[in-house]
Amino acid sequence: MTKRKQSAAEALECVKSGDTILVGGFGLIGAPLTLIDELTQKDVDGLTIVSNNLGESGKGLGILLNQGKIKKGIGSYFTSNRDVGDKYQAGEIELELLPQGTLAESIRAGGAGLGGYYTTTGAGTDLAKGKEEREIDGVTYVLEKAIRGDVALIRAHKADTLGNLVYYKTARNFNPLMATAAKTVIVEVDEIVEPGELNPEEVVTPHLFVDAIIEAKQVLTKEGVVTV
Repeated sequence: MTKRKQSAAEALECVKSGDTILVGGFGLIGAPLTLIDELTQKDVDGLTIVSNNLGESGKGLGILLNQGKIKKGIGSYFTSNRDVGDKYQAGEIELELLPQGTLAESIRAGGAGLGGYYTTTGAGTDLAKGKEEREIDGVTYVLEKAIRGDVALIRAHKADTLGNLVYYKTARNFNPLMATAAKTVIVEVDEIVEPGELNPEEVVTPHLFVDAIIEAKQVLTKEGVVTV
């Protein structure tokens, strides 16, 4: 049984307006640029995007932002894209800012089936406003809810046709966590191999989390994003 799809369009057939989509990457590093590009061409809107940031101006998720397809962004580093601040000030997008570790842990909690967890991060600051607080052993904690998505768009280095994934250095970032926390997980990779060709000790995301795989057509290089 192969999870390989012939195109990004085929892989993204399940995405619909109003979906919550988890998108891997730290800036453009480890971002599924081929899938994002195809999403910009898809007739959907009202999306909630969970990602460390919303791309860069005119790049990656930044294109989707400028198309007006994103209703809400949940992340930790929106200032990498000046367009995000402009659209927020204009009332064109909702934003939920989370400390980076909290974002990662909330996604992990979603993948682990937890409803939420308590953390001291953000306690006593504006980030805790409207959230439940609880004192434990004399320390104030904030309740953070788990994050789950309808779809996760993931970038890995290699996959076998079953869906086992290997990542490349820091391009790994949020991707393995997001692969556990969505109903449908779609992955783009540099190379797809046959079962048994991956070193099992290097597999980070087991195949049971993955629903579809494509080969990357857009990659990040020193010169920028290029089509291959």
